Amino acid sequence: MTSTARNTFETAKAISVAVRHELGPPAEGLLAVTQCVVPHSVVRGTRGYIEKVVNQANGCYENGWYDACAVLLRRLIETLIIEAFEKHSLAQKIKNSQGDFYYLRELVGLCIAETTWNLSRNCKQALPKLKDLGDKSAHSRRYNAHRGDIDPLLVDIRHVVQEFVYLAGLK
Repeated sequence: MTSTARNTFETAKAISVAVRHELGPPAEGLLAVTQCVVPHSVVRGTRGYIEKVVNQANGCYENGWYDACAVLLRRLIETLIIEAFEKHSLAQKIKNSQGDFYYLRELVGLCIAETTWNLSRNCKQALPKLKDLGDKSAHSRRYNAHRGDIDPLLVDIRHVVQEFVYLAGLK
């Protein structure tokens, strides 16, 4: 590469960095390039906030931000459980005396025990594992998730999300 070409390249690179710094990311974020964690087709057409959380979880995963990915998956599962209870007019079962929804630990237990629907065996087994990963990433000071923590759960993640999308009547 000639020195003129190198200088042009370095100038273009500096301009690109300056523009990104000045403009920042779009107000509503960027679209994930991949769909490695939850295929968008599983949540497409459900609720905008669910689609955005899935996009963010996928984006975190593709950028190697595994704790953020795990926390977003925790949020997604919590949201979908609440949606399912609300769809079946059972929201009162998952609220405390002040009318606030229970934390995920209680939600998972109540969801597994609920007789209005029949969760699959795989979903019942996966929920505690997914909750545990999200809890460690959200609450453990010395824990940092790695790709190897998420990859073995990818099939479980898709299965749980898809099952709750249907239970919640979102598809």
